[in-house]
Amino acid sequence: MIKKFTKLLNIVASLLIGSLILWNCEPDADQLGSQFFQNGATGNEDYFDVIAYNVFNGTPGVLNSDSIRTDATRLQSATLGAFREPQFGLQKSSYVSQVRLSAYSPDFGTNPVLDSAVLVIKPLYASDSVRTTTQEDYIYPDGALPAKKVVNTYPILKYGQTKLNGKTIFNIKVQEVTQFLFANTDAAYSNKEVSTGSVIGGRAFNGDISSVKITRDSDNSELFNRDANLRIPLDSTFFQNKIIKASAADLADAASFIRYFRGVKLSVDENDGYLFNFDPNSVTINLYYKKNKTATTTGEREAATFALDLGAANAHFNQITFDRTNTPSAAIVQPQNMIDGEPTVFAQGMGGPGVGLKIRASDIAVLRDMFNNEKIGIVSAKLRLYTDVSAWNNNFKKPNYFVVKQQGLDTFLEDMTTLAYAPNFSLVKGFDLDKNPAHYDIAITQTLKNIIEKNVEPKDLIINVGTYTTDASGGLAGLVQPAFAQTYNTRAYTPNRVVLVGTRPGDDRGAKLVVTYGKK
Repeated sequence: MIKKFTKLLNIVASLLIGSLILWNCEPDADQLGSQFFQNGATGNEDYFDVIAYNVFNGTPGVLNSDSIRTDATRLQSATLGAFREPQFGLQKSSYVSQVRLSAYSPDFGTNPVLDSAVLVIKPLYASDSVRTTTQEDYIYPDGALPAKKVVNTYPILKYGQTKLNGKTIFNIKVQEVTQFLFANTDAAYSNKEVSTGSVIGGRAFNGDISSVKITRDSDNSELFNRDANLRIPLDSTFFQNKIIKASAADLADAASFIRYFRGVKLSVDENDGYLFNFDPNSVTINLYYKKNKTATTTGEREAATFALDLGAANAHFNQITFDRTNTPSAAIVQPQNMIDGEPTVFAQGMGGPGVGLKIRASDIAVLRDMFNNEKIGIVSAKLRLYTDVSAWNNNFKKPNYFVVKQQGLDTFLEDMTTLAYAPNFSLVKGFDLDKNPAHYDIAITQTLKNIIEKNVEPKDLIINVGTYTTDASGGLAGLVQPAFAQTYNTRAYTPNRVVLVGTRPGDDRGAKLVVTYGKK
């Protein structure tokens, strides 16, 4: 135990949630037992070194075996791109999805000929960073109508290198998937491989997307309106043959179609740049074609559109690969020192490594002795982790949260279930996240009280980059299925990462347990 200081805390207590939680003037919602500080009692704060080690989310000793579930049940958001930096190396994300018809046994009309096919995805973008271009003398082609065209251009939200060679350019390609994927309710992991055929589309992408609105000059009525999205041109000949000219049997129902046209894969050619997020359930392929205006005419043609759906009904997943060659994080694949800890630990989203934290048995024994013999009351307990400025001194956005579980359990920490709806409570609080160093406090008051006061067996705590998700009412989604609470999180599509100071005895920024307690 490293006893840093003892100080007098002046507490103004008020009762909240029955008699369970009492708050100070600058309350932390996890200050259980703050009644110990009433009537002039003293408070003590002690620091204990913690054993911190890397957790490889894959098969130990096997390169590129990182895995996390990235199927439709996990992906509220999908990722695409590639990002390489010196500590973690390369992380690259591709997207694979089945395709369904928007209507089966479609009637494309007489003599349908495809003009173009476009795959549309909707990335997250910075709506407050808009560049507007207005064309007052635009002529709308359908009817040659005088009109005004307004194009709003936005940068998509990116994590990584956005200015490679002036401005990062991705060459996005679309390939046909040549194997049957799986049912849309089946589990799929990020290291799953799929076979692909020819490239059926692609484009160079500069990181900007645009919305388009066209209004008629005469009455300002709307002629055309398209939301901001990323549009990827596809091979019209491929889709003319694959869809427009397909046999009736192949287009008759979903079961037949997903075996006939098995899916598409989106990827980028580059091995550096950035990662970006998009909505997987709004992805579509739009087919623009012309057909005879009536079955009897031969010269007069009309335009038509048919959509292919890549949304929620389809099996889809993110395929995520890593290359840590010659980087400090390459060592995480090997078994870690869980006895003495590691001096540097790595936390990375989207299936990358996490961090294990173990309170030393000797320190638990000390606290139990103080509880039994000195009648201390634990008011607050937190795990404190600092970013490692020697390894992570950059402008990449740091994680603002971690998901935390006890090793081997998929339930929430009791701190979460006890205080989930308490005002101001946060399991993880980040400080100075826009600076170097930053640090995080992880609230484990109830968890530690159970260990010390109720002799509950201690378990290592495992943290991973991500946040917990909420349900429609704004509550924690995992509360409805407590046995699987830890599965309701954003780990699969959170691209952030950070290098943290691990176990370094004597270092003020080493991983610590901070315990505040009172004595009557």
